Amino acid sequence: MSSRPTRLEVEDLQQGLRELQELLPKLRPAEGGQAASAEALADVRARLDALHPADIAVVLEALPLEERLVAWDLVKADRDGEILLEVSDAVRESLIASMDSRELVAAAETLQADEIADLADDLPDQVMQDVIRALPQEERERLRAAMSYEEGSVGALMDFDQLTVREDVTLEAVTRYLRALDELPGQSDQLFVVDREQRLAGSLPLARLIVSNLELAVGQVMLPESVKFRPEQEAEDAAQAFERYDLVSAPVTDHFGRLIGRLTVNAVMDYIREKSAHDQLAEAGLEEEEDVFAPVWNSFRNRWSWLAINLVTAFIASRVIGAFEGSIEKLVALAALMPIVAGVGGNSGNQTITLIVRALALGQIAEPHWKKLLRKELAVATVNGVLWGTLLGAVAYALYGSIALGGVMALAMTLTLLLAALMGVAIPYLRVRFGRDPAVGSSVLITACTDSGGFFIFLGLATLTLL
Repeated sequence: MSSRPTRLEVEDLQQGLRELQELLPKLRPAEGGQAASAEALADVRARLDALHPADIAVVLEALPLEERLVAWDLVKADRDGEILLEVSDAVRESLIASMDSRELVAAAETLQADEIADLADDLPDQVMQDVIRALPQEERERLRAAMSYEEGSVGALMDFDQLTVREDVTLEAVTRYLRALDELPGQSDQLFVVDREQRLAGSLPLARLIVSNLELAVGQVMLPESVKFRPEQEAEDAAQAFERYDLVSAPVTDHFGRLIGRLTVNAVMDYIREKSAHDQLAEAGLEEEEDVFAPVWNSFRNRWSWLAINLVTAFIASRVIGAFEGSIEKLVALAALMPIVAGVGGNSGNQTITLIVRALALGQIAEPHWKKLLRKELAVATVNGVLWGTLLGAVAYALYGSIALGGVMALAMTLTLLLAALMGVAIPYLRVRFGRDPAVGSSVLITACTDSGGFFIFLGLATLTLL
């Protein structure tokens, strides 16, 4: 495991990444077909060899496809598997597409069973079969077990490397056992205490092992199990537990209480990061993570569906405005003021829906609380509507000298914010009720509602009261 870099080392690392990104384009063959010099290739290869796999992943993700493949060819083959684990899904697809079956099998064979399972969906079926055949029997069974768990479950995140001891052995024996190992598994903050049937009895933190009398038995100093998980549990629930209890690792047991693996903080952090990225993309209507240098057709397929929905909603908003063309012609001030109402309503709706989607992700909203949440958001919208509506009404009066127009502006602002609060709660609620991800397209949907609704409310009130 690499040591944590100091501030100076981090700065040097960022500088090194920038230099690599500047050097790699020069390695592409020139228009005349002249290849890069051997010295230049050796320089870049040496720079890549000195980087951690995660840092190489950063470099690859920041390069256009041709330069990315040049860098990929310069990476040592025995590091391919580690790097494939670190890069984003979209970039991983482009790298795998450039490799033949032999290279893919060799890369997978350098990984552990739970890591191979992470790549399984991206590898061709024939490659996976070859990988499974090449594994020892124990690793083969672990791989099949890891692949049997659903994505987003604890079982899909857990690894099989854990340290176990029995209750009746002494701490001195445990110490000798640890010293005999080449290295400890990553994030090893505790040993798991099991019986002869591998049933979990408790845990022995390494910190307690170090300060305790070595003549004592494990059972005398171990901690009763506190936090443990089942493989079918939601990874989101486990992530919340890790945050709540400041866990580094935790055991995973089957229905019979037998230890089958462990969950570590690095796996949980990776899950949180991927979930956060997915939610951000989903809010904007992107169906999956996209390689920024992906081919045009791939990007089009990822974006077209919600753009089509946005086009329809924009057309509806334009028809709402069109229905009041006569009013706008008679009172041109309406054209200048109506974007303000819709814009503030859209911002308010996005605030509401963002808070609710986040609360749903954290498990903070139970079924009986939706009505209370709606009342609260409507109350907040009322306060904001009265405050900002009054202010904008005063501005409208100052600009156009019409008290009636100012009153319409104030009332329209209040009603639009109430609509934004209502839809900000209703959209995620309905998506949850129908088994959909509440984050997907939420920004597109709330903006569509507040635009059309805000225009209709403002122009409708103006038509009824001013004309």
